[in-house]
Amino acid sequence: MDRLRCVLPETRVRRAAAFLDRDGTICEEVGYLNHVSQMRIFPFAAEAIRVLNEAGLAVVVVTNQSGVARKYFPESAVQEVHEVLLRELTAGGAKIDGIYYCPHAEADNCKCRKPKAGMLTRAAEEHGLDLERSFVVGDRFGDVELGRAVGARSILVRTGYGEGELAWHATSWPVQPDFVAPTLTEAAAWIVERGR
Repeated sequence: MDRLRCVLPETRVRRAAAFLDRDGTICEEVGYLNHVSQMRIFPFAAEAIRVLNEAGLAVVVVTNQSGVARKYFPESAVQEVHEVLLRELTAGGAKIDGIYYCPHAEADNCKCRKPKAGMLTRAAEEHGLDLERSFVVGDRFGDVELGRAVGARSILVRTGYGEGELAWHATSWPVQPDFVAPTLTEAAAWIVERGR
């Protein structure tokens, strides 16, 4: 007589991720980056991302690009910038697992514009990520809010708008970042230390 066997579904461990803002965090903040010739990746960015890669974290870029909705530049310009960004970071030994961007204006009230969580929840579904074990890094208070919205830890970098955000607005923020870092380099080191 054959015995019935119970086969349990394979459980997959979801990875932690570092969700990185683009402008002001990975590359210089230039306002509305409307042409690829304006993009300047910070010289430390590839190495910082490589540190996160080596620690086993997924690295996902999440960026608001309302210039599309405002007709400052076409969506194809965003895609061109991202192609060059990926090429340059890859040349520096860094791996990006995904790039998500919101092309909407604030008035559109979409679910993907930071600090709303749409880009992160989509990335988590598509890449098998654990948001509560993850980190959000950026140069604006909206990035801090985004981290809180999904239960992740948040890091504010002083590059881009970060220094001004801290100087002029931080005392009125209802929540504070878990860490303030001079650049993405120190943010990556802090993340890796917390993951040990």
